[in-house]
Amino acid sequence: MSSRTGPKVAVLMGGPSAERDVSLSTGRECAAALRGEGYEVVEVDAGPDLPARLGDIKPDVVFNALHGRWGEDGCVQGLLEWLKIPYTHSGVLASALAMDKQRSKEILARAGLPVVESHLVPREEAAARHVMTPPYVVKPNNEGSSVGVYLVTEDNNGPAPLGPEMPDVVMVEAYAPGRELTTTVMGDRPLGVTDILTTGWYDYDAKYKPGGSRHVCPADIPSEIYDACLDMARRAHDALGCRGASRTDFRWDEAKGLDGLIILEVNTQPGMTPTSLSPEQAQAAGMTFGAFCRWLVEDASCNR
Repeated sequence: MSSRTGPKVAVLMGGPSAERDVSLSTGRECAAALRGEGYEVVEVDAGPDLPARLGDIKPDVVFNALHGRWGEDGCVQGLLEWLKIPYTHSGVLASALAMDKQRSKEILARAGLPVVESHLVPREEAAARHVMTPPYVVKPNNEGSSVGVYLVTEDNNGPAPLGPEMPDVVMVEAYAPGRELTTTVMGDRPLGVTDILTTGWYDYDAKYKPGGSRHVCPADIPSEIYDACLDMARRAHDALGCRGASRTDFRWDEAKGLDGLIILEVNTQPGMTPTSLSPEQAQAAGMTFGAFCRWLVEDASCNR
């Protein structure tokens, strides 16, 4: 599909998830970039009337800029398959698997990839006692962007203070020390490795607020570790059946060398905000933000 044909693209953004604000930022940035590439763009804040809205708009392609539940977990992908509208990023199964952190880890482990030890436990139990030796992390099993993440250390004097806003079952995951690395895969091509530098915990604010973190791209790390990130990200993308662009996040314990590199999770809807990692990696690989968005639209299809 060429941008010169000027197809109509509906950019899905916002939605009802905990990551609504991030999605709105992603959607606006992508919509502006696609207009610059010559597309007719309609911005759609996804709500219960989404099927009717899409019926009225009659887009040629849907650009999925949603994050979190409903937009990233296979739900909206199933709707778009039903409506037979080509869409960007991963399909129903890969989206559902990647969003379920525990199930995706099991698939990655079976593919021979290193993952962090974790368990699913009732929220009340995780709030009442240490279900794993500190340090460990408690978080929802099916949210992203570090929403609802608690780091429990020996200095906490108790387990995580989990409130009713957390799901009934949470993931308790061993804390993986080390540097935060990430790699975007575009189609079947890993773009590069970014080293994410923060002054503290890489939480929601560090990810999305200006100055919250500093990205070194390409990462200044040994070539053995750099190449391993590229290889593992591509294998993780393939193991989950991802399409379009995905981003795999790692922790690397320098003291352990290659044995210290471990996968945290795979994101099927990487953020596309001014502080996001995937656009930076695409730019480092010689691709403008507009060209990256255009590639995603050209890659769109059903039956993903």
